[in-house]
Amino acid sequence: MTTAPEKTEAAKGGVRISESLIATLPGSTYVDEAVFRAEQERIFEQMWFCAVRSADLDGPGTFKTVQIGRESVIVSRNRKGEIRAFFNICRHRGVKLCMEDSGKAERSFQCPYHAWTYDLDGKLIAAPNLTKMPDIDRQEYGLVKVHIREYLGYVWLCLAEEPPSFEDDVMGAIETRLGDVHKIDGYDVANLSLGRRITYDVKANWKLIIENFMECYHCATIHPELTEVLPEFADGLAAQYFVGHGAEFGADIKGFTVDGSEGLDVIPGVGEDQDRRYYAITIKPTVFVNLVPDHVIIHRMFPMAADRTIVECDWLYLPHVVESGKDLDASVELFHRVNEQDFDACERCQPAMASRIYAHGGVLVPSEHHIGEFHDWVTSKVGDVIAANEQ
Repeated sequence: MTTAPEKTEAAKGGVRISESLIATLPGSTYVDEAVFRAEQERIFEQMWFCAVRSADLDGPGTFKTVQIGRESVIVSRNRKGEIRAFFNICRHRGVKLCMEDSGKAERSFQCPYHAWTYDLDGKLIAAPNLTKMPDIDRQEYGLVKVHIREYLGYVWLCLAEEPPSFEDDVMGAIETRLGDVHKIDGYDVANLSLGRRITYDVKANWKLIIENFMECYHCATIHPELTEVLPEFADGLAAQYFVGHGAEFGADIKGFTVDGSEGLDVIPGVGEDQDRRYYAITIKPTVFVNLVPDHVIIHRMFPMAADRTIVECDWLYLPHVVESGKDLDASVELFHRVNEQDFDACERCQPAMASRIYAHGGVLVPSEHHIGEFHDWVTSKVGDVIAANEQ
């Protein structure tokens, strides 16, 4: 009869087993509901979360609803066109105000239950018999606001009462990866236009998706198109392994396209040292930034359950490229295939996370050792809950 491997002291995330091998997180970390609830509470609801592309809110009253951890949030523009964000909860009896994923509120948000009504800045402006209740403070009983930052053309939200440093957590991740936070400036990401958006419903834990993105040990196996364009990826070392390094295009490759054909107009601010190179950046907890000379690809993850993650992927180009109607298919198709290949691999991993054979985790080989730092970070956030599952 097959039995699970005997648990050893070494079989813990980030612990070195031998010169070559480091232990991963235990399998329960990817399937246990208590761990996922702790991640919602301590990670998604406490950190800066990339929620909405600013340009998707194209005028006063336009809104999108976003799921962040356990909370639904309304992101909209007020009458002056300024970004605002609120918990999607009426202050009267807790009804969800906006059920739609997106829409437009002409002048206000109104609760569908008792008609409590809030202006686009969140102030309570009307309710049945409100004038007979003069003691109600309309600001105090307005919608509860969420902290906002705009960066790279996206709205980042933090649900914490006291948010962590945006400069350290978000911009710091870019600086750590590129060696200088300003090296991203030349891509002018905030002023690029959306050329294509694809939403993927991935039946896998969010951490599996991050781990996959961080390493390239799998690239030669499942990414033939990508390794043709970026030959060094076939050696198993991901670009993220080296600070400041961008993977170089193959000698005969003309552009970052599915067949290596000519790309689109190069972003003017991209320097000579960045030309014909691909840079990948992970911004914890849920964002991937991919930089190539003629476009930028942004992944935003929305963890919905321990075994389900929605991923929105945006392909961004120079405005005139999008407006001209140029064919983007060869450009988009390369990373679309990479996404499908990666997400299929993650979905293959997910069921095994609950296996007794993987109860104490697996191992990381040398080209994956930097994933151990990610596991250490996860442990720093929810390690007590993971440990409780191991007992």
